[in-house]
Amino acid sequence: MEKFVYQFAEGSKEMKTLLGGKGANLAEMKNIGLPVPPGFILSTAASNAYNANGKKLPQPVIDEIQIHLSELEKETGKQFGSNENPLLVSVRSGAPVSMPGMMDTILNLGLNDQAVLGLAKLTGDKRSSFDSYRRFIQMFGDVVFHIPAYKFEEALSAIKKKKQYTLDTELTAEDLEQLTETYQNLYIEHSGKEFPQDPYTQLHLSINAVFESWMNPRAVVYRRLHDIDPNLGTAVNIQAMVFGNTGDKSGTGIAFTRNPSTGEKRVFGEFLMNAQGEDVVAGIRTPLDITSLETAMPSVYQELMTICADLETHYKDMQDIEFTIEKEKLYILQTRNGKRTTQAAVKVATSLVYEGLISKEEAILRIEPKQLDQLLHPAFDKAALERGVVLATGLPASPGAASGQIYFDANSAVSQAELGTKVILVRNETSPEDIEGMAKSEAILTAHGGMTSHAAVVARGMGKCCIAGCAEITISEKDKTLTTVSGQTLREGDFISLDGTSGHVYVGQIKLTEAEVSEDFHELMDWVSDVKKLTVRVNADTPSDFETGIHFGAEGIGLCRTEHMFFQDERIRFVRQMIVSENAEERNKALAHLKMMQKEDFIQLFRIAAGRPVTIRLLDPPLHEFLPKEKKELELLAHDMGKSLRDIEKVVHELVETNPMLGHRGARLAVTYPEIYKMQAEAIMESAVSVSSEGISVFPEIMIPLIATAEELMFVKKEIKASVQEIFERERMILPYDIGTMIEIPRACMVADEIAKEAQFFSFGTNDLTQLTFGFSRDDVGKFLPSYMKNGLLKADPFATIDEGVRLLVETAIKKGRKTNPHMKMGVCGEHGGDPASVRIFHEIGLQYVSCSPFRVPIARLAAAQAVLLAPKTLEASAK
Repeated sequence: MEKFVYQFAEGSKEMKTLLGGKGANLAEMKNIGLPVPPGFILSTAASNAYNANGKKLPQPVIDEIQIHLSELEKETGKQFGSNENPLLVSVRSGAPVSMPGMMDTILNLGLNDQAVLGLAKLTGDKRSSFDSYRRFIQMFGDVVFHIPAYKFEEALSAIKKKKQYTLDTELTAEDLEQLTETYQNLYIEHSGKEFPQDPYTQLHLSINAVFESWMNPRAVVYRRLHDIDPNLGTAVNIQAMVFGNTGDKSGTGIAFTRNPSTGEKRVFGEFLMNAQGEDVVAGIRTPLDITSLETAMPSVYQELMTICADLETHYKDMQDIEFTIEKEKLYILQTRNGKRTTQAAVKVATSLVYEGLISKEEAILRIEPKQLDQLLHPAFDKAALERGVVLATGLPASPGAASGQIYFDANSAVSQAELGTKVILVRNETSPEDIEGMAKSEAILTAHGGMTSHAAVVARGMGKCCIAGCAEITISEKDKTLTTVSGQTLREGDFISLDGTSGHVYVGQIKLTEAEVSEDFHELMDWVSDVKKLTVRVNADTPSDFETGIHFGAEGIGLCRTEHMFFQDERIRFVRQMIVSENAEERNKALAHLKMMQKEDFIQLFRIAAGRPVTIRLLDPPLHEFLPKEKKELELLAHDMGKSLRDIEKVVHELVETNPMLGHRGARLAVTYPEIYKMQAEAIMESAVSVSSEGISVFPEIMIPLIATAEELMFVKKEIKASVQEIFERERMILPYDIGTMIEIPRACMVADEIAKEAQFFSFGTNDLTQLTFGFSRDDVGKFLPSYMKNGLLKADPFATIDEGVRLLVETAIKKGRKTNPHMKMGVCGEHGGDPASVRIFHEIGLQYVSCSPFRVPIARLAAAQAVLLAPKTLEASAK
């Protein structure tokens, strides 16, 4: 008989898939002797059974719940459903992968109109009893019946205003009893039902709601952003309540065993006196720094510090710990690997290696490759920052720098960002419903909340700049205004700048500069270089791009797109003259100017390369892309060519193609206009000779694009080799060089064995290969691809992560190519070369290098090392 429910004593940290991360860690902590309130776990198998049973709890699950409730009653000495000695429980979600704040929680379950009186009599604390009851009604109404939380908050604010209170803690027992009645009336008004008095009804409805929350919009968005499998499901944790809202010797808080922003080895956290756990995360009250706990309750503080150290050693990673103090007794409610910035992740990983807790290989696996983008976030220019006007200062919750226009709700943030606006999301406090707006924004600013609030934790995980708890501003989300203590008011669309390191908010936009990476980062990347097998090159068309790539560890250029060198103002005129020329004499005259300009570029690239390979792709796009469209530019071209405007317009019209991406481009240009590729080959090799004469090693790789047949490659290659040989004879020098091709047409993959007889290397242009395989236009795919993703017709954007069908074509080309040319170099130069999932695939199928844009080089390097460490041993053995 299948088992659905587990006591904490039956679990361990290795059982996350079955018990969820929260449940597995509660079990682990209980079993190593930490003060964890007792409870039990409905497994992900119960979640699957619930879904299979038409969104209802099956009877076997209900029976197991009853058995475990009885065990919990014995352990606590309390009775579920009792009016005299009630057992109250929390109902919390627990996905196998951490999804902070994305699903639902209900606290104080088991209270009703009679039990609250019994609890007050039992504890002698009427105030905390009614405080717990009103919280339960709000959470239950929000989670189970989707009554907007702000309706309850409005009622709370109204009574505080009437009584002239500032803090929730000023409410008396009588106030809270009155508020509870108000909450029940709100519940009836919005649900059409009386608040349920039967604890078992409360429990079953709450479990159903938590299972349902797996598919709520914010959870779906979060899983999509973090590549979490939607089929995992969630567990549900039922745990005996402990109360942090029982006076000034009680409280609740969150502690990170290291600083989640910097990685510094020091406990970092916050707590609230006389509060329950959700108060800290929600940011409704601004909490105190964890160090204040040492003064308030010294023995509790020391016990917490000891537990933090023990848990970090036990899990061998930075921990995020939730705790509650009930009348000076400490309870640990959760531990998990803490969300952190990439700067902190790198610092923590390298530190743990030197502390002897993990190996270098484990440190490499601890960093998510895509996270490295965060390290490259820009910072404010120092001179511009000194001139900046500080509007307000809040808590530096997540580092980075950003400028943008302010918007006050998630929907506006999303719609504006999709129009290309750089958005700063401004909220009193964020909630899980804001997840998509946060993802689309450059940065987040909140008036309330602390360093462990929802905004702070989620922003750090996303790598977004965030300033939280900015008490110097007042935000009216209704009026869409931000007002400072000095009376300055900003409205929707106004510009501000956020410094997530200092916590300063500035008026207007401030100039940004490139970020500097730490010594820890360089050390980690040295370990990466020792492990990875794939070479990582950079796509670079300019010396600046190449230098950036080398700074980040690039081992050469994998793609230099020569057409990008033609678009500068002083060059485009000669390109246009070359295109509209009516004979070879006119064309060669224009090409002579272009040759000198290209040589300047190539000389700089070869010098920077200092012997590293430089793959130069000859002209690829259709010629019409270079031609002018405005009358003024057409007239200038006519003047330069000594022709009439009408003649030029005629040529331009004739060059327009119905489907230019499938038209007169790439190698087809070399067949019809061989002098173009001849000029480029000469520019490359004359530059190589010049730089070699300076004593610098040079290794050019000439790449011919859009080859479909071996005959095409043979024809174009013959012309190029003849031009190169003339230069060698004239200069009395021979240099090593290769001629290869870009494989980007499905036919080329299928006849790669024939093409390999003529090519010295293959570079897979996976952008075009994907486009031609799917029959998708990259320029138009945005019109329908989101619908494909939403409906599950594609697992991932095929232009972001290599598709299985495209992978099979690449594999076919590799096998066929090596059949006739066993030692051929093969790599990838499309954007997939910087995608971690694709890099792992390229490692598996036997490519030798990937090439990507400069700022993705570290990502590709880390992904390449992880591909080695995660590869099956049999695969590694066969690769050797």
